[in-house]
Amino acid sequence: MSELDIHVRSAAGDDARTVEPGTRIWQLFADEPDVVAARVDGELRDLSRELEAGDVVEAVAIDSPDGLDILRHSTAHVMAQAVQELFPEAKLGIGPPITDGFYYDFDVAEPFVPEDLVKIESRMRKIIKEGQKFDRREVTDDQARVELADEPYKLELIGLKSTAGDVAEGAGVEVGEGGLTIYDNLKRDGSVAWGDLCRGPHLPTTKRIPAFTLMRSAAAYWRGDEKNKQLQRLYGTAWPTKEALEAHLFRIEEAQRRDHRRLGTELDLFSFPDEIGSGLPVFHPRGGVIKREMEDYVRRRHIEEGFEYVGTPHIAKEGLFHTSGHLPYYGEGMFPALDVDGSDYRLKAMNCPMHNLIFRSRGRSYRELPLRFFEFGHVYRNEKSGVIHGLTRVRGFAQDDSHSYVTPEQAPGEIRHLLQFVLSLLRDFGLDDFYLELSTRDASKDKFIGSDEDWATATKVLEDVCLESGLELVPDPGGAAYYGPKVSVQARDAIGRSWQMSTIQYDFNQPSPERFNLEYVAADGSRRQPVMIHSAKFGSIERFMGVLVEHYAGAFPPWLAPVQVVGIPVAERHADYLVNLTARLRALGIRAEVDHSDERMQKKIRNAQTQKVPFMLLAGDNDIDGGAVSFRYRNGEQDNGVALDEAIERIVAAVRDRVQV
Repeated sequence: MSELDIHVRSAAGDDARTVEPGTRIWQLFADEPDVVAARVDGELRDLSRELEAGDVVEAVAIDSPDGLDILRHSTAHVMAQAVQELFPEAKLGIGPPITDGFYYDFDVAEPFVPEDLVKIESRMRKIIKEGQKFDRREVTDDQARVELADEPYKLELIGLKSTAGDVAEGAGVEVGEGGLTIYDNLKRDGSVAWGDLCRGPHLPTTKRIPAFTLMRSAAAYWRGDEKNKQLQRLYGTAWPTKEALEAHLFRIEEAQRRDHRRLGTELDLFSFPDEIGSGLPVFHPRGGVIKREMEDYVRRRHIEEGFEYVGTPHIAKEGLFHTSGHLPYYGEGMFPALDVDGSDYRLKAMNCPMHNLIFRSRGRSYRELPLRFFEFGHVYRNEKSGVIHGLTRVRGFAQDDSHSYVTPEQAPGEIRHLLQFVLSLLRDFGLDDFYLELSTRDASKDKFIGSDEDWATATKVLEDVCLESGLELVPDPGGAAYYGPKVSVQARDAIGRSWQMSTIQYDFNQPSPERFNLEYVAADGSRRQPVMIHSAKFGSIERFMGVLVEHYAGAFPPWLAPVQVVGIPVAERHADYLVNLTARLRALGIRAEVDHSDERMQKKIRNAQTQKVPFMLLAGDNDIDGGAVSFRYRNGEQDNGVALDEAIERIVAAVRDRVQV
């Protein structure tokens, strides 16, 4: 046979090569130990696969996104093997890689307990040490059914394999044309230790798993459907190095320390009373301070940016949401109809339909455009109980919702204006590490409305503005709203987690004659359809606050802190001196109070630090005699003998300038 010409891309270089027939991928990367798989003509493949003439081969390193998925999916297989060795009656569900880890679902007689996880992890380490080989082989449907006759969930997946998109990710079933593949874990003597239906690829051997740990177990419905049987899901994580694993576990610990649900209780910010219902928060006075500061800030900023404040009701006739398209395309996210005077009404999930009615309430001229409406609209979404999470996923929340009505020619400039507005807002709240995500239509899905031409135009406008910004732009195919594409700002918090914050959406559908038939009179006297641009700066005030609590670990900058100053007298006789000082501060708009409790001074300081108060003003005999205070920061630093006027100026300046302390 003639030699094969291929093209190789890796960290070592990019070059054309000639290889012998039968050459396997691993031979190309024998000197690159971090390579665990390859993309051949764009398709992920195991290192053991043979090359063909004309192949373009791209190395996949273990620390790349694809490499991490392969590492974690391979570790999931090892976990499943360990489970079935320890619990032979366990039936296999699915085991995909997920963000920062993996899971596998099992049907077992009894739920897993922590002691089981210790045993499973120990058995996994034994399997890894054995260096079992991941071996791929192709099988027919009938062969797979025979081999997996004792695995009812795998048999169900085999029956579903021809239904494109209907099989859960990681199920191990080829979707569409083509056969099935099984991966066997082979012992050193070549015997099969364990096997699983899987599309792969996998690591060459179990010894290539450098660092892992099991995290927890949880209940999960088979294929995510609550009508199906509840299985046991084991979660784990795997990383390219022990150092990377330790760093990940530290981030988890830090995230737990910053959990806004715990801090919300400790700092007395908000709660979720059972009597009101799941996902419906109430804000306590201290949380109300933060919420008010956020609202005051964003209301002022909207007015400065040319928006006009409007107000709309919480419910409306059901027909309005048919007109907007929300009921046909977003009905599962809305609460059931309410009977009002014999008519069906709905709690609103969006503010845009009502803003459209304000635009349509009278004739509009091109001279009015851009026309910008803004409100704190309280909306309600019928989220499933399993996804509700503190303030970051709720059923009732306030949107700082705005809609810009522009001519098509004005759309790029308006989107540019909104993006600059959003980024400046995030920076003012201490979030300055972000990237953009562009959500577009999946043409194969029927959840989107509008012509291909309209979608292409809208997407191009958003993409061009994003690229102009110089920020990283990440594609999100299929993530658009039903009425148009959107760009979202993904902000990274203090420990590197990404949160979707503000959104800007290009809507050519709601203004259309088939929807609200919005029009303006153009310069030539003709009637034309405006473009509608949705934007939410906080997105949700509740969610934004939850993110801020975690970003700051509850230690808000002075301008946002519920209590900005606490006066702490050394003894009771010094309290009046601090009462007069805090009165001066309150007259300047500073949230200041005196601790009149019976606690000792050191306990009062600890209490203020626990409540994360930015500034403490201590006063004893010497301070009073000198017309001064001991000025203490929440990090423990202290300046003694600070004159009263200087102390006041420090505090006022820190609040005014949004200083981070």
